Amino acid sequence: MKAGADMKIAGKTVCVFVLLTITKVTRTVGNNRVTVTATVGSSCVLTCSPKTNATMVTWKIMPKVGGHCALGYRADQNKTDRTNCSDRINWKFRPDRDPTLEIRQVEIAHEGDYICELVKTEGNFHKTYHLTVLAPPRLTLYCDDHGVPVCQAAAGKPPAQISWVLESTSTPREEAHDNGTVTVLSKFTAHSTNRTNTTCIVSHPAGNQSKSIACRPPGNESVNPHVYIIPCFLSIITSMTLIYCFKLHSNRLCHKTKPPETAPTHSPQDDTAEVEPYTTYVQKENIIYNSVSDLTAGQNLPQRLSPAT
Repeated sequence: MKAGADMKIAGKTVCVFVLLTITKVTRTVGNNRVTVTATVGSSCVLTCSPKTNATMVTWKIMPKVGGHCALGYRADQNKTDRTNCSDRINWKFRPDRDPTLEIRQVEIAHEGDYICELVKTEGNFHKTYHLTVLAPPRLTLYCDDHGVPVCQAAAGKPPAQISWVLESTSTPREEAHDNGTVTVLSKFTAHSTNRTNTTCIVSHPAGNQSKSIACRPPGNESVNPHVYIIPCFLSIITSMTLIYCFKLHSNRLCHKTKPPETAPTHSPQDDTAEVEPYTTYVQKENIIYNSVSDLTAGQNLPQRLSPAT
């Protein structure tokens, strides 16, 4: 009887010891999974554990696109390791004091699982983060060739929701891209053509946006008076400038002085040419007269009886 009682006591002691061991392991070994959301271009901080004095810390990053990477720290060697991680993924502080991870300028490619493994003397601690990245869409609102408002929410993740302030029966169209973003396009369809401003509202987890526009059907555009005033004003100035230049040029032509008339030059050679025939004639007469006088004197004849020349 005593031996049987001792066996029962020993069995109960073993069961209690096993239960205590399981409880301690359950308390010291954690496996938590948390979903976090970040926006493209922002910074994301992931904490591993508020506990310190860890002997080893390891971050395992497993993105949806691309290869895995890891960051590690060993306290016994005071050494950090980095494997295939970009500069945007790094320790926020010193890993021996705080093993928090920071992702700078989040991109869509960073989406995935981030697992922290912390080894301490009390046990191991595991924590898993599932990172979801949001990409806010780019809102564009314009009028098409038919004067219909068109609203576009480009490259959003997840796809944006488009609605109109005025009632519309349009069905949005979606276009998926390779990076996981989606572009949504919606045309406003109104039952009445008499409309003024139309407002497009884009709803998205990263933030809501809205824009307004006034579209008019072709042929009914209101005439902007500035379109005609400015060309007319320029035409008037141009005409006045041309008239002024023409008058100024005409006045210069009318008041232009004529050059003085130059008297014909009188050369001494011309005078000699005109006097020379008369001089020659006089010289010939003188020669004839002298010849007759000499002949008369030589013959002692009266001058009236001198032979005729």
